[in-house]
Amino acid sequence: MKKRIVILGSGESGTGAARLAKFLGFDVFVSDKGPIKDVFKQELDANGIPWEENQHTLTQILNASEIIKSPGIPEKSDVMKAVREKGINVIGEIEFGYRYAGKCRIVAITGSNGKTTTTELTWHLMHEAGLPVRKGGNVGNSFARMVLDDLVSGNIKSKDRVFVLEVSSFQLDDIQQFRPYISMLLNITPDHLDRYEYKLENYAAAKFRVSMNQRRGDKFIYNGYDPVIRENWKETGAKKVAIRKGFFKNGVITVGKIRFDMTQSALKGPHNMFNAVCAIRAALFMGADPAKIQQGLNSFETPPHRLEKVAVIRGVTWINDSKATNVDSVFYALQAMDAPTVWIVGGQDKGNDYEPLLKWVKKKVKAIVCMGVDNTKIVKSFKAMKKPMVETSSAQEAVAQAAKLAEAGDVVLLSPACASFDLFKNYEDRGAQFREAVKALEQP
Repeated sequence: MKKRIVILGSGESGTGAARLAKFLGFDVFVSDKGPIKDVFKQELDANGIPWEENQHTLTQILNASEIIKSPGIPEKSDVMKAVREKGINVIGEIEFGYRYAGKCRIVAITGSNGKTTTTELTWHLMHEAGLPVRKGGNVGNSFARMVLDDLVSGNIKSKDRVFVLEVSSFQLDDIQQFRPYISMLLNITPDHLDRYEYKLENYAAAKFRVSMNQRRGDKFIYNGYDPVIRENWKETGAKKVAIRKGFFKNGVITVGKIRFDMTQSALKGPHNMFNAVCAIRAALFMGADPAKIQQGLNSFETPPHRLEKVAVIRGVTWINDSKATNVDSVFYALQAMDAPTVWIVGGQDKGNDYEPLLKWVKKKVKAIVCMGVDNTKIVKSFKAMKKPMVETSSAQEAVAQAAKLAEAGDVVLLSPACASFDLFKNYEDRGAQFREAVKALEQP
């Protein structure tokens, strides 16, 4: 009798896991409580994988030999309560992919902020150095999909394959044996605490799972000056590589005796210098040539919606940081600004405490443009600073108001500190509408 694998969730990770399970000969069923995107329906149908949407049919789910759970499904959901009561083994797609990945080297990157930029940069440096590297996980392709590609092509036997994976705390919750060669823990700040009983120590423990299976010979790169990491330390069998202050000075990152010039890099701000030193360390551990790493640093382009330089129009620099959906991200963004800044902020509040931003708003911001359905909390938090402040309710209106407030030599920074769902589909939609409104300013 075939082993029955049930996939809960049908996004990129769920579909990738379903495809891999089907290829391996398992009996596969996909169940999603919400609607399934057409592109994934077509892929499942083309591979003969049955699915359901807008419901979880327990009779179809609880007869599973094993369940692969989407990271977005909380343990407190009805379906997971039923699964746990039945005692079915539950893993995540990252764990499932790891089982069949063969001998390869994995770089797993986690943290509350900076994961995507660091993942993209680590991949870019290794790619520029000529390593056979791919990226995925929480960004781009699922790990299971990449493993499937190798199985189909026969490349699975190649031992020099490298995977750079962005992994969230939710993904790490569902690993068992997943073991990276290099793991990174960039930082830990309060986020997603509703999934962790509102206890920071529980969230921190989830992040530390990235290194829990590492052994002698593996590497654990971590933020040595992050207080939450220090206070919630979990031991690992890997070689510990702490990144401490003092590695960046006068536009140069120093790693051991090797110096890397950052003056030509698109990366800006102390937080991105930290991200860069982590990526450089990983590339060096993989045997990358320092000269090739320098070339990669010079050619790297920041990912969309993450301090993305959109345009310079009439001397004003416009920056899209729509991915900054929490206060901590905005803290780093404002810190990175080196010119008077018109700050576009607002959206669906996540219980924000804006107090940590007061220092940088006072020092860097010349005017504030609120962009949201309800801007009351933002206005209340910053009105005492007596800076020009306007309220808007669309990207187009926000850009128009910012253009009036900015002068040549200034920066306009979209860094919202809030979720996007009051006015937009998601942060990508918010960033795209901002970008389009800025580009419209260039029209005669």
